[in-house]
Amino acid sequence: MSGAESEITRCLEEGKLVPYLGPGIWSGEGGNTPPFPTDAESLAESLARRVAVPGRARKILSAAAQYIESQKHRKTLRKLLLDTFSVPSPKLVLHERLAGLAPLPLVVDVWYDGALRSAFQGRSDWGEIQGVSQAEHPGSWTRAYRPDGEEAAPEEASRWGTVLYKPLGSVSPAGNFVVSDSDLVEVFTEIDIQTPIPGVVQERRRGRHFLFLGCRFATQAERIYTRQILKRSSDRHWAVLPGEITRNEERFVQEMRIERIPFSLGEICDRLFASPPAANPNLS
Repeated sequence: MSGAESEITRCLEEGKLVPYLGPGIWSGEGGNTPPFPTDAESLAESLARRVAVPGRARKILSAAAQYIESQKHRKTLRKLLLDTFSVPSPKLVLHERLAGLAPLPLVVDVWYDGALRSAFQGRSDWGEIQGVSQAEHPGSWTRAYRPDGEEAAPEEASRWGTVLYKPLGSVSPAGNFVVSDSDLVEVFTEIDIQTPIPGVVQERRRGRHFLFLGCRFATQAERIYTRQILKRSSDRHWAVLPGEITRNEERFVQEMRIERIPFSLGEICDRLFASPPAANPNLS
């Protein structure tokens, strides 16, 4: 067992590990072809095939979404995203393994599909918090949901064994999407003082280590979200980052003390998440 593997396993067993899932998890398991786009560029192109978007914005998700919102109304953008992600999707082994563990204090998922929620449906000790658009929920940054999909009061989240945090929203249960330029501007204007990040997330990240799976840090938006969600966590994290990474990514992982680990997503499932650790009562 390598040093990194041993340390990650120890953090998992002690309830100090936070899995942070990106859309790249969908390309990490053979045999699964998701019926929706699994990166920002392909989602932008999917939107642009259904609404004529100027060429300069066709491959930039936030710009394509902003054009549709501005020219066709927010309701049109929301319907397109609902149509895109409201499809049966396979649960990955990673989703099922995470749902099978003793309560993880916090899991972060930064894509719009509902597969993680679906994997947790066999349990009752969890809830979900999603980022919401100011265009649809003026004055609100998040909404909380119970396993049955009913909206929950924010204070309920402190009692959940596992908090699923979807900062960009999700198709289920209520179709929340933080996606357009204006959505991101609203968030980034406040995120440095942590206003958009729920209190329970701020509490549960404190002193904990993050494991990034299927994530990249190539865009400014990806780096801003990661940096702000990591605030006041530990000073040691890990990421599966196969292949070449950009200079910006290299600088970022060094700055944030994120160590690249030489595992595939399949190896992560088999070597780290195969055997559920004992329940850890200390979730604070």
